[in-house]
Amino acid sequence: MAIIRHRISTLTRHISSSATRKVSLLFDFNDTHPNSQPDAATSTLQVLSWGRGASGQLGGGIEEIRLYPSPVANLRVPKTSFTLSQTPGRITRESADEESVGDGEKKTIEVGISCGLFHSSLIVDGTLWIWGKGDGGRLGLGHENSMFVPTLNPHIDSLRCVALGGLHTVALTSSGEVFTWGYGGFGALGHSVYHRELSPRLVKGSWEGTVQHIATSGTHTAAVTGLGELYMWGREEGDGRLGLGPGRGPDQAGGLSIPCKVKAMPCPVAAVSCGGFFTMALTEDGQLWNWGANSNNELGRGDKIGGWKPKPIPSLEDVKINQIASGGYHSLALTDDGKVLSWGHGGRGQLGHGSLQNQKIPTVIEALAHEHVIDISCGGSSSAAVTDKGKLYMWGNAQDSQLGVPGLPEIQSSPVEVNFLMEDDGLGPHKVLSVSIGASHAMCEIHGSDSEKYSFKSGNTISYLEAARDLNSQHSQ
Repeated sequence: MAIIRHRISTLTRHISSSATRKVSLLFDFNDTHPNSQPDAATSTLQVLSWGRGASGQLGGGIEEIRLYPSPVANLRVPKTSFTLSQTPGRITRESADEESVGDGEKKTIEVGISCGLFHSSLIVDGTLWIWGKGDGGRLGLGHENSMFVPTLNPHIDSLRCVALGGLHTVALTSSGEVFTWGYGGFGALGHSVYHRELSPRLVKGSWEGTVQHIATSGTHTAAVTGLGELYMWGREEGDGRLGLGPGRGPDQAGGLSIPCKVKAMPCPVAAVSCGGFFTMALTEDGQLWNWGANSNNELGRGDKIGGWKPKPIPSLEDVKINQIASGGYHSLALTDDGKVLSWGHGGRGQLGHGSLQNQKIPTVIEALAHEHVIDISCGGSSSAAVTDKGKLYMWGNAQDSQLGVPGLPEIQSSPVEVNFLMEDDGLGPHKVLSVSIGASHAMCEIHGSDSEKYSFKSGNTISYLEAARDLNSQHSQ
């Protein structure tokens, strides 16, 4: 199998230019902000995707498997005045770095990506581009059709953050309002109803003030207010993932359809991450608390005792955490000094320790100890890290090519660097800025380090079936 994948990879690298796919310029700062200085200095960002795309979640226009990262969209942003949008699980610290863009106006362009179970999204300057599987209404476009290329959602704008779940989507606006849409089973949408919503609908929580942070998993969702209060809703099957305690659980069929405050959290929350059946929260000073299921050591407490009550992880009480990420049964944490810790289920290599064993407590990934990591992400059973040098490392389940490195075994238990096809794709010098992982696919954002001297070109890509047919034809000759 590894040999076949290697040969298919070779075919994808050398396919003729006639199959080159045009990559759209989805955003041009000078066109969308006419009051800015004419021809303001811009840089190009590029969004790339890889893995299994049978439902359109890769954004390339066809059903395909991309063995390595290939372009989806180009964005032209102010050279010194763009930033990454808020990410679930990351403590957000406001920056004053903004560039004057004409008539004294201040404008910083925010860009962010997110992967769900079978759909993907891109936020740029408050607008939402979304694509992938459409059933349940998870794309929020007013219908249930799948979209195979990035599609602008006209029903919502001024977005700050988007979190994609299994069959639903959660969005946070710049004014602090939460909108959800998609399949509402188990109360996933927070609207007091259990049917689907085909377009974004406002969540009318009982919180005071505005919401500053959101996160979701397959079926449960969290929102953090400006006061640091945590509210949760969605599926609850007795594992305690909502953190609400006795008598404050499901209101119907295993789900809680209205946001409820997690009163047992004794200190203000700054960021939150939702795993498969558990939840993690970060305080402003970087202390990590969690609750919920623990049969696979998901809570990192050294035992398998779960429960609804939020508790700190004992071994991390003296460690400052900047970002957390949760998979189905495992978690990652990024420390203040750029180290990555992992714990929980390791059966698909997702912990990155070179084995398939579970980790009872958070343990440093030694293979990344020489790097300073700035961003982490978890899929269901895979993981990723981005370094301050712009390198991307991935590990875990590679069954659907979601690690972006052709020829890997189906289980990759140690981090492997993702090498981009710079000559084929015309990338030139570049840095990876962020990464997001879904169930069977992944995406990243890259930024050219010298964008005046080259331009991003559309990447050469070919579907797995096309490559397989070509390989079979060569083999039969």
